[in-house]
Amino acid sequence: MGGVSAVPSVMRAAVLRAPAELVVEERPVPRPAPGEVLVAVTAVGVCGSDTHYYRHGRIGEHVLRSPMVIGHEAGGRVVAVGEAVDPGRVGQRVSIEPGVPCFVCRWCVSGRYNLCPEMSFHATPPVDGSMQEYVAVHAAMAHPVPDTVSDVAAAMLEPLSVAIWAVRCGEVSLGDRVLVTGAGPVGLLAAQVARAAGGAVTVREPDPRRRSVAEGLGLTVQGADRSGADPTAGADRSGADPTAGADRSGADPTAGADASGADPTAAGGTPFAVLLECSGHLDAVADGLAALQPAGRAVLVGMGADEVRVPSSVLQDREVSITGTFRYAGTWPTAIELAASGQVVLDGLPVRLFDLADAADAVVAGQEDPGLVKAIVCPGGRPA
Repeated sequence: MGGVSAVPSVMRAAVLRAPAELVVEERPVPRPAPGEVLVAVTAVGVCGSDTHYYRHGRIGEHVLRSPMVIGHEAGGRVVAVGEAVDPGRVGQRVSIEPGVPCFVCRWCVSGRYNLCPEMSFHATPPVDGSMQEYVAVHAAMAHPVPDTVSDVAAAMLEPLSVAIWAVRCGEVSLGDRVLVTGAGPVGLLAAQVARAAGGAVTVREPDPRRRSVAEGLGLTVQGADRSGADPTAGADRSGADPTAGADRSGADPTAGADASGADPTAAGGTPFAVLLECSGHLDAVADGLAALQPAGRAVLVGMGADEVRVPSSVLQDREVSITGTFRYAGTWPTAIELAASGQVVLDGLPVRLFDLADAADAVVAGQEDPGLVKAIVCPGGRPA
């Protein structure tokens, strides 16, 4: 190694051996290769993809075929560097961008490296993730953070990056009326980013606990319809798997949606310029599209089903455009600035901290407590 501080030879890691079999085991501490840094991980956020792999062992074509360390939302401190990396980086607090592209394909050189076909992404089989005490990452993907960004916030810059990319894809600008459907982790962050970009934001969410979180952030909030009633009252939440079909973006597929079929712009409602659909629910997609103005823009962030119903008359008559999102590219500098300046609140969100030994409890915590925005695993121990 190049520069180095005291590093042990063995570490603990949360390893998914099979569905519902997540164990903490000892592994050798990795050595940083040339161009890499070794990070002592302080916090790792649990994503819906972690939960889905835990329950089902696969997401689409990505299948768990051998033991894999989970987790891709991480921050920590550089403790060693490989060759060709400045030794002065040892001691830096960093947020980890969990994907490494090839850097040379047409998508990478055009700045769309999130679409790189050779992308190696944490906790996407067979690549190990970051829910371990130490992880070696490409030096360019370990982004230094200021002291105003906490360890937990450093980990949450990954879902914040998902939100930033969604807002960029929606081309949100000053004065745009923006509808965010779903007040899960990504929805709450997307709403704040859209507001910071100058949008007039409304968050639509049926769960009163999540609405309360959004209101606490100063966001305009409505239930899943305009009646004010909670459409989830009496609904069965016990059997369905809300992470089915989840993507790796960090989007929360458990946030609610309107099943009424009513046109939200009726009765004098003003349509929206941009829809940021963060719930993954089919009805939220249809109702959100119906709420768009002519030439409106829809961004599908959450993925709760393999196929989505689209009202063709809305697309054709209003010339509405729809795009999906896949991870992010070039978002960390913006994420760090938004978090450090307080334009986006991270530390004030409802989170629960877990020791690494309790990783199996952490990956299901969000399903067991829908009011929880983010479960955070602390491989080095929870802060006092």
